[in-house]
Amino acid sequence: MLKKLLLLIIPVVAFVAGAFGGAILKPGSPDADTPAHESGHGEATAGESADGETHETASHGEAEHEAETHGEAAHDAASADGHGGEGKDHGGGGKSGPAWFTFPSQFFVPLARAGDSDGLMILTLSLETTGAEMAALAAQEHRLRDVLLRQLLIAANTGGFDGNYTTEGRMRGLRKDLLKAVQASVGPLVSNVLIEDIARQSN
Repeated sequence: MLKKLLLLIIPVVAFVAGAFGGAILKPGSPDADTPAHESGHGEATAGESADGETHETASHGEAEHEAETHGEAAHDAASADGHGGEGKDHGGGGKSGPAWFTFPSQFFVPLARAGDSDGLMILTLSLETTGAEMAALAAQEHRLRDVLLRQLLIAANTGGFDGNYTTEGRMRGLRKDLLKAVQASVGPLVSNVLIEDIARQSN
C-alpha cells in the first residue's frame, strides 16, 4: 500500500517541482529576450538614424558646395566685368590724356660760319599730343622731321646756338619757334615741343 502511495506521490512531486521550476524560469526568458529585442531595435534605430543623418549631412554638404560654386562663379563674373570696365575707363583716359611722340633718331644740325663747318648740334625732340592723336601724328613723322630740321637750321644760321645757348630764355625761344613751325604744318595736333637732349660737337 505504501509502495503504491509513493508511486503516486513521486510523479506529483516531480510535476509540481517541474511546474515550479518552469514558473521561475519563464519570467526570466522574456526579460532576457526583451533587452536583446530592445537592443536590436535600438541598433536598428541607431542605424536608421545614422543613415538618415549621413544622408542629410551629405545633402546639406552638396547644397553648400553648390552655393559656394555659384557664389564663386558670380564673383568671377563680377570680377571680370569690373576688370573689363576698368580697362575700358583706363583706355578712354589714355586716349584723352597727354601722350608724347619721340622721334626715333636724333636731329643733327651743322653749324657753319663763312662757308666753313664750325661744329654740329645734336638734339633729341619729342612732341606732346594726346593718345587719340598719337596715330595721326606718327603717320606724319617725316613731314614733322623736315619742318623741325628746317627751323633748327634757321636757328643755327641766325646765331641761335652761339655762346651760351642753354640759358632759359634762349631755350624757351627755341621751343616756341619749333612749336610754331610744327603747328603751321599739322595744326593743333601738337601742344608742345620738348627738347630732351641737346649737345654741341665741335670740329
